[in-house]
Amino acid sequence: MIADLQPYLPYLLPPLLGAFIGYVTNYIAIRMLFRPLRPWRILGVRVPMTPGIIPAKRHELAARMGEMVGSHLLTGEDVGRALEKDVFRREIKDAVGDKLDRFLERELGPLEQLVPGDFRPRFRELVELLRWKLLKAVFAYLDGEAFAGRLRELLRRKGDAWLARDLESFLTPERYVRLRSHLDERISAFLQSPAMARAVEQFIDAKIEEWISSQATLRELLPADLIEVIVAQLDKEVPPLLEKFGGLFYDPDFRTRLVIKGRQAIEAFLDSLGGLSGLLGGFINLEKLYGRIPEFLDKAGDEIARWLKEDKTQEQVAQLLRGRIEALLDRPLASYLEKVPYEKVAGARRFVRAKAVEYVRSRRASEAALGLAERGIERLKDRSFASLLDKVLPAGGLEQGREALHERILAALRSAEAREILAQVLEEKTEDWLFRKPLGRLSARVPADVREELSEGLCRQLGELLKKEVPPLVETLNVQRMVEEKVNSLELLKVEGLLMGIMKEQFKYINLFGALLGFLIGLINLLVLGLR
Repeated sequence: MIADLQPYLPYLLPPLLGAFIGYVTNYIAIRMLFRPLRPWRILGVRVPMTPGIIPAKRHELAARMGEMVGSHLLTGEDVGRALEKDVFRREIKDAVGDKLDRFLERELGPLEQLVPGDFRPRFRELVELLRWKLLKAVFAYLDGEAFAGRLRELLRRKGDAWLARDLESFLTPERYVRLRSHLDERISAFLQSPAMARAVEQFIDAKIEEWISSQATLRELLPADLIEVIVAQLDKEVPPLLEKFGGLFYDPDFRTRLVIKGRQAIEAFLDSLGGLSGLLGGFINLEKLYGRIPEFLDKAGDEIARWLKEDKTQEQVAQLLRGRIEALLDRPLASYLEKVPYEKVAGARRFVRAKAVEYVRSRRASEAALGLAERGIERLKDRSFASLLDKVLPAGGLEQGREALHERILAALRSAEAREILAQVLEEKTEDWLFRKPLGRLSARVPADVREELSEGLCRQLGELLKKEVPPLVETLNVQRMVEEKVNSLELLKVEGLLMGIMKEQFKYINLFGALLGFLIGLINLLVLGLR
């Protein structure tokens, strides 16, 4: 078969040999870009073209690559334009929304746990510093004249508003019901308290002792209104009392007692006559006389009843009783007790004390006191608080009271006790809010619309921050320098692999192009030889 091709070999070998030479020379040329890695020396003389172009010019290559990337491929303007693209903003929005949702759905502990562990001691120191500065600022403000002036103005403004109101505007129907219930409870509790009972007992004992020791008459001891009421009531009670007395003659029990008393009176009268009683007994039938007593009572009862109903009789009885009462009122109380045993007086004291305490503790006394309070409120409800205080206080007392209130409040707020309490409260609250109380799930406290606004606000702030800060940051980072240093730090084999990975396909076509060019040169050479 070779013999058959031998006539054609002179025509085939030149193009094929040219193609082989072109391919090999291009391949060797490409390899010489990277190899050898280090210079070759023969007898101390460096062999030309060693090392390869890339190893020999790597620093220049790194500088050119850094310049290309830093000045043309990754500039601040390019980054800024990339940050303004809608795609990037959508990615930012999705990322922020996802991070925010996961953060809000977490069961968070105290605020301190959100701080990285390494910074928690510093966080606590910062809290202590801020708390100290806050207390110092508050105390300085409280000690200043500005606070005193504002406090005085506030008290005056609020005081004027309250003093201009009347009790009726303050006591709405609901408040009045609550006030009445509160007064009822307080009055009942006060009147039923052991202290009140002791006070009443001591008062009764003191007054009784004073009355007994005094030579003053009952008229002097008792109020004039009470005496007038007693006399007037006596005048009213005389007619029904006399009518009731006249009606007793028709009462069977009372008539029986009167008959018995009549018989006893007759018998006593006869016994008092001595010997004449027998003489009278012979002339008088006593049994018949005793039998006529009921008949006598019937006639006498009608006469007495009519007599007692007469106005003149009632007026005479009333005058007699009034005169008797007047005589009793003009006697000292001690005169009634001169012949009374001490035990009875003591018993009377105990009785009066017990009755007085019983009345004070009774519901009736509570209702009476509550009624007095209600009548007082009713009289005062249409008057302003200012008019009431002006009437109660001396001239200028209201202004003095307001100024005294201002001074007392200011002194209380500036006192060491108030500062200690404020510092303690602030310390307890910061410890509780920042270091003890868990935050829990913030999603349960943040409404959906607020969450959406928060997400949009964070996205907007993050976008503006990136747009403002990233381009200058890119310029500050000196990308050109970073790329140059990175390329210089790479091993030569890695640089070769990096370039070969990028240009392997192009190098293959360069080799094939060299073969094609050698093939064409061989054909041209063949044609030239043929023409000769």
